[in-house]
Amino acid sequence: MTSQTGQPATGGQPTSQPIPASAGAPPRRTGHEPLRLLVVDDERPALDELAFLLRSDGRVGEILTSDSSTEALRILREVDVDAVFLDIAMPGLTGLDLAAVLARFARAPAIVFVTAHAEHAVDAFDLNAVDYLLKPVREERLREAVRRISETGAEQRPAGDDTIAVELGGVTRLVARSEVQYVEAQGDYSRLHTAQGSHLVRLPISSLEDRWRDAGFLRIHRSLLVALPHVEEIREDDGRVAVVVAGRELQVSRRHTPALREQLRRTRRAEP
Repeated sequence: MTSQTGQPATGGQPTSQPIPASAGAPPRRTGHEPLRLLVVDDERPALDELAFLLRSDGRVGEILTSDSSTEALRILREVDVDAVFLDIAMPGLTGLDLAAVLARFARAPAIVFVTAHAEHAVDAFDLNAVDYLLKPVREERLREAVRRISETGAEQRPAGDDTIAVELGGVTRLVARSEVQYVEAQGDYSRLHTAQGSHLVRLPISSLEDRWRDAGFLRIHRSLLVALPHVEEIREDDGRVAVVVAGRELQVSRRHTPALREQLRRTRRAEP
C-alpha cells in the first residue's frame, strides 16, 4: 500500500499518542496559493473518486491520498497540508480518532468529514470540523467545502470557534459561530443568519445565548440574539433603540436596552 508520496504505508497497530507536526514542515500557504489536501479513506474506489473530483477544482493544487489513519499520520509528520478530507468508519484508528489527534497539532489542518453516516454530525461538530459531506458526494457540495477551506483556513478561524450542525436540503453541514451575524427565535427552534443564508436548528435561543455569551453574543429582544462584532450601527429615535446587522435593522426591546448600553460602555472603556 502506498500514498502519492510514493513511500510504503506504515504497518502495525495505530498509535494512541498524538503525533506533533513536523518541526521542519513548510509554513502554511496563504489563501492566494493552491491548496494542498490529504484524502483519507480505507475504500480505494471512494478514495480515488474523491481525489478525482478535487483535482477538477482550480483552487486545489497538490492532492495526497491514504487508505488508513496510520499512514495518514505518517504523511502528516512529513508534509504540511491545508485540509484533510476524512472518512469516519475505518478499521483501527477511526476518522473521529484521527481528527482528535490532528486537533493537537501545532499547525492543525482543517478537517472535512466525508461519510455515509449522518449520525456522526454531532461528534464532528465537537471536533470543530469545517464541513461534513455525505456520500455519495455531490460536486457542488465539494466545491462549497473547498470554498470554506480557502476562506476560513484552520489557522484563520478564531481559536475555540464553536460550530453547529445544520441540515440543508438533506445534507448536513457545519456552521461556525464566527459566521453567525444574529439568531432569530422561532418557537423551540432558532434560525442562524449568516452572510451565506439562514439555517434552522433544533436549539432554543436561550441555549445559544448561554453557550455564546462569552463570545460576544447579546440578547437584544426575546426573539433576537446578535453577534456584537457584526453590529454596523446603533440607531436611537424617540427613546427607541435599534441595531443594524448586515444591513438589516433589528429592534432592541426596552427590557434589553440597558444591557446593550452597558456592553457599549464596556467596549468604549476597553478601547485604547
